[in-house]
Amino acid sequence: MKKSIWTDSVEMPQFDSLKGDRKTDVLIIGGGLCGLLCAYFLQQAGIDYILTEGGRIAKGITKNTTAKITFLHGLIYSKLIDGAGKDSAQMYLNANKSALEEYEKLCSSIDCDFEKKSAYTYSIKNRQKIENEVHALHRLGIDAEFSNTSQLPFEIAGAVGVHNQAQFNPLKFIAEISKGLNIYENTFIRDITPHTAIAENGKITADKIIIATHFPFINKHGSYFLKLYQHRSYVAAFENAHELDGMYVDENDKGMSFRSYKNLLFIGGGGHRTGKNGGNWNEIYNFVKKYYPDAKEKYSWAAQDCMSLDKIPYIGLYSKRTPDMYVASGFNKWGITSSMAAAVILTDMMRGKRNEFAEVFSPQRSILKPQLAVNGFEATMNLLTPTAKRCPHLGCALKWNRAEHTWDCPCHGSRFEENGKLIDNPSTGNARIDK
Repeated sequence: MKKSIWTDSVEMPQFDSLKGDRKTDVLIIGGGLCGLLCAYFLQQAGIDYILTEGGRIAKGITKNTTAKITFLHGLIYSKLIDGAGKDSAQMYLNANKSALEEYEKLCSSIDCDFEKKSAYTYSIKNRQKIENEVHALHRLGIDAEFSNTSQLPFEIAGAVGVHNQAQFNPLKFIAEISKGLNIYENTFIRDITPHTAIAENGKITADKIIIATHFPFINKHGSYFLKLYQHRSYVAAFENAHELDGMYVDENDKGMSFRSYKNLLFIGGGGHRTGKNGGNWNEIYNFVKKYYPDAKEKYSWAAQDCMSLDKIPYIGLYSKRTPDMYVASGFNKWGITSSMAAAVILTDMMRGKRNEFAEVFSPQRSILKPQLAVNGFEATMNLLTPTAKRCPHLGCALKWNRAEHTWDCPCHGSRFEENGKLIDNPSTGNARIDK
């Protein structure tokens, strides 16, 4: 059975489910890393809140991270400077740099295997792309380095590196910060109005609501079904493989990522849009057979990431027409630092305080990006696909995932077990799968 290394190493605290009605100032829906950090900071600020989680905390997307804490997010800064301008790039950098610093501060008193590491984005073929990113980071005040060598077992055209980044065990961290928080587990929110969330055994009335459910599930506001798609990637952890001193990720979406943890080497790859075909774990196994023939697999798991139109998360007001509803989504494979940045920004918003980084993440920014046409095309084609197996979210045709034995939606990334039981949102219900 495939499982994440993190779930095998931590005993998580448990919380009661909601029974009866409650009132609160702030309701957080979603018990992943982002929602839990929001709850933690609201509690620190003395703000009344409730967090609900449909299952167990940190047992959704969060448990499947590779847990890199870094502001080096691929080659984003050269693209941001060219597309959104230097000020927006600086804001994005500063938000994630502050997130890294906040983790370092919190982890100083938490046993969560926090380690300082250098982070690298490499390219196998395109040296110019790497040089452009080094130059962009220099313009933003970061002492980035160019290198044409690495600890990886293959040649690269170049890599951009920054020091004093970090990695940790995310579930050890969450197990500690969640102690004493006001959480209801196994409390699935099945309906929502601007100020009320309705669960199976009660309802919660709140002045403000934060949707931190990975993919926003309220379709009639915000157009997130157009602004987001989901991407799956695969990870395996190996013994008897070369230990790396840094964290590495390919600038190419179809490339591979690497980091070490204790005596294990994590290798990620085989990614594809959810509902499409990809290399999955076979791509990793073929790589290991070639470069680390003595390696032995200990764990393997898959991650799912919400991808925004412009590689910047959506953090802030859910939509112009929902003044008391907020969102955090579209973390684009960088969910650790993005979760912290989102929690800080949203906590400030709950306190009525202006956050200096909020503007660049605004969900109300322009959606006129090339990815919008791709998302629209995928949705149209799958809506027109003749099959009885449909996603209950918006009716797209489900596709069989041979590697994981699941039914996946190519439109928005909902996933279901072989019998139709819901695994991943935005769907809020099971799929009907007739044999």
